[in-house]
Amino acid sequence: MFIHTVYFKLKSDAPAGARDALIRDCRERLTKVPTVGNVHVGLPADTDRPVIDKSYTVALCIVFADKAAHDVYQDHPIHIAFVDANKGHWEKVTVTDFIDVFPATAPPVPAMP
Repeated sequence: MFIHTVYFKLKSDAPAGARDALIRDCRERLTKVPTVGNVHVGLPADTDRPVIDKSYTVALCIVFADKAAHDVYQDHPIHIAFVDANKGHWEKVTVTDFIDVFPATAPPVPAMP
């Protein structure tokens, strides 16, 4: 499995509804890309430890079957439209991608068509 995580930090002057619109677009738009498996989107958790990074506004985690499925997503018109619709409110975006080295415990993710 290929795990794609994105941490969005919104600009301080972003409109009041920008955060909720971003969350809605993650759920409503990105889940329509055919190669997208599981999608998780949310806000910083109420945890307080020195190692916790809460410098983001919204977090997104998408599970793909493999890197090829992720690559289709990156160039998909729905993903491009999502970025275009929301990027004006982003101060910073941090992305981490990783390969699950022990995926046997996770539910299966749809394969790339």
